[in-house]
Amino acid sequence: MMNRREIGMAAEKTACRFLELQGYEILERNFAAKTGEIDIIARQGGFLVFVEVKYRRNAACGYPAEAVDAKKQMKLRRTAAVYLKKKGIPFSRPMRFDVVEILGKKIRVIKNAF
Repeated sequence: MMNRREIGMAAEKTACRFLELQGYEILERNFAAKTGEIDIIARQGGFLVFVEVKYRRNAACGYPAEAVDAKKQMKLRRTAAVYLKKKGIPFSRPMRFDVVEILGKKIRVIKNAF
């Protein structure tokens, strides 16, 4: 049986494969800063995309995307700002935040989730 970290890593790997099929170019995984972590950083079209991956075995505790609440969104925004600064990317670059929701074996991408 896998622990939570292993389950999370497997979900992120599945999300990467799915995103690549959708035309995303994966640039980085698990970018960490003092402000938090971003699961996947990708490029799609002209957009830099920060992706949060959420997995649930079933909907008993709600849908995975519901876990990306206002507090989590703020952490992701702050961490994205650190990434931009560290990489020298201007804040004017087109970007968005997507959520990959994996519920059992079903997967969907919520583009521009917040």
